[in-house]
Amino acid sequence: NKNIEAENILIIYDDLDLAVGKLRLKQGGGSGGHNGLKDIQEILGSGKYPRFRFGISDAFSKGKQIDYVLGQWSPQEESHLITQIPKSIEAIESFALAGLDNTMNSFNG
Repeated sequence: NKNIEAENILIIYDDLDLAVGKLRLKQGGGSGGHNGLKDIQEILGSGKYPRFRFGISDAFSKGKQIDYVLGQWSPQEESHLITQIPKSIEAIESFALAGLDNTMNSFNG
């Protein structure tokens, strides 16, 4: 819907720059080479929109990024990720009910 302000949209995405399971909320920024963010930025005409970054780390061999991103998690990684799902849900609900600033204060760090 074109009537929704960008500040009321929360973009949720995987982030290679964060450790596996690390969660981070932020307001705006560049695409960082993330193709999905490039597309969103093009559609919105700006990089100023709230983001929920879910870390997947950069533990892949050179040239193997696609295999890593689309591959299987190790049992240890999967276990760690599963524990972060409830916290992720809380952060998303907080964004919807309390706004970005309050949510960043509660969940970042």
